[in-house]
This record gives sequence, structure tokens and C-alpha cells, in this order.
Amino acid sequence: MADSPELSPHLPTVLVLSGHDPTGGAGLVADSEAVAACGGWALTLPTALTVQNCRDVSAVRTVPASDLCAMAAALDDFEIAAIKIGLVPDVAVLDAVVDILRRRPGVPVVMDPVLRAGGGSDLSTAELIDGMCRHLLPRVDILTPNRQELARLAGVEFVDDTERAVRLMSLGCQALLVTGTDHPAGRVPADRVEHTLHAPETSRQWSWPRLAGRFHGSGCTLASALAARLAAGESLVTACEQAQAFTWQALARGWQPGHDQRLPRRLWQLPARPAFLAIDAVPPPG
Repeated sequence: MADSPELSPHLPTVLVLSGHDPTGGAGLVADSEAVAACGGWALTLPTALTVQNCRDVSAVRTVPASDLCAMAAALDDFEIAAIKIGLVPDVAVLDAVVDILRRRPGVPVVMDPVLRAGGGSDLSTAELIDGMCRHLLPRVDILTPNRQELARLAGVEFVDDTERAVRLMSLGCQALLVTGTDHPAGRVPADRVEHTLHAPETSRQWSWPRLAGRFHGSGCTLASALAARLAAGESLVTACEQAQAFTWQALARGWQPGHDQRLPRRLWQLPARPAFLAIDAVPPPG
């Protein structure tokens, strides 16, 4: 009889609070895959159920805040090394998320501010954004907005990305990794994508080749990979760089199930065909 597999080492655990996307392109499925691919273990708390495809979101069903808190309390046996926040659908869930963070001081928090679906549907309100800025951002270690989300969070009185980032950091957010995928700055070449890290003691920029097509779930992939890297103990700059490299590879190997947005393949390093399932087809003798 073959030797039993060795027990796996301790895995950096990431608590994920996000919506469920049935396509698997974004939301909890995307978060779980990205965390696993980066060597971590995801604990998933659904903030909402959505009705969507690869074009747009048509409905959002909020998970009751009391259920969200109860699910979080049931996970106290886990040593959580990082937290990733995605879709926050309403003020009640926002309050629950803030309470969950309050009970886990010192744990790095990554937030992907999901304010609008890729197809254009609005997923937030002015009241909710104001609540995020007042109560959630002071507990966030790094925010990962695209340039449009950055502008919406900072307010119309700020017209420069650096001013917008400084504004959000003045509200208590520790750092921002601003992505230029959706709405690139005018000075960036059309065939490149530029991401910028804003932090009190450092500023970095990365430039990546722009991939053809439109993608569903790139923001979830980046933020979750970043959370997994921070959970593993990497520095902020290194974690940002490694998360971007992982995301670019997942997008470059993405697939298009129909005629709409492409889906990232976060588990692209696994075999394309499930031949490995044959290992368990015949039980061992004895």
C-alpha cells in the first residue's frame, strides 16, 4: 500500500467577505481560487447573492447582516492572517462588516471597492459610499480601486489621482493600489496598463502589457491575491508586485465562454484535463 500523503503545512488563512457570482468570474469563487492559487486558504462569507452573467448584474439579494455575523463568529477556531472585502450591498451589511473587522484587530485588511458592475449597473449609493468612507476605510490597510472608483470615493472636488489617494488616506485608509485597467490616464500608452501604489512612506508604479478584450473579475483576482500574499507575511510592495504578476497571468490565460467578457483562469497551473482524478479511480488493496 502506498504511503499516506504527508500532512499539509499550515496555510495562511484569508477571511473573505464578498458577493456570490454564479459565473465564477468574480465574487467568492474568484476570491477562493486566487487565495488557493497563491498558497492560502479562504474562509468565505457571502455578503450578497447576485443574478448575473458575463455581461452585467441584473439583481442583488443581500444576505441578512445577522447571518453574516453568525457565520463569522463560527470561524473563531481559525487563525486569520488577512481579510479581503468585496461587494458591500447595503448599510446593514456595512455595519456588520465593520463589526467583524473590529473583532479582529491587527489583521491586514484588503478592500476591493465594488461600486459598479462591469456591464455598467450601479451597485452602490451615495449613502453607502459615505458610510464606507466614514466607517470602513479607517479599518482598511490597502484599497484596490480602479481610477473611476477612486474618483467616486474621493469626491468631485478632487481631479488628480494623487490628490484623490491622499484624500482617502486622510480618512484613515493606510494605502491604495490604484489600477488603470478600466480607465487609463491620458499619458499612458494605449498598449500598456499602469498601476500605482500610494502609501505614506512609499510610492511605486508598475506597467504591464495591455491584454486584448474585456475581463470579468480582474479586480477580485488582484485584491484576493494581494490578501493571500500579505497573509503569507510578504511586505506591502512585494505583495502588490506578486499579486499583479499573478493576475496578469490569470487574465492572459483567461477564457471566453460566449461573446461577452472573458473570465480569468486563476488555476491555470493545474492540468487542462482532469486526468489526475484517475488516481482515486481504483481503491488501494488491503
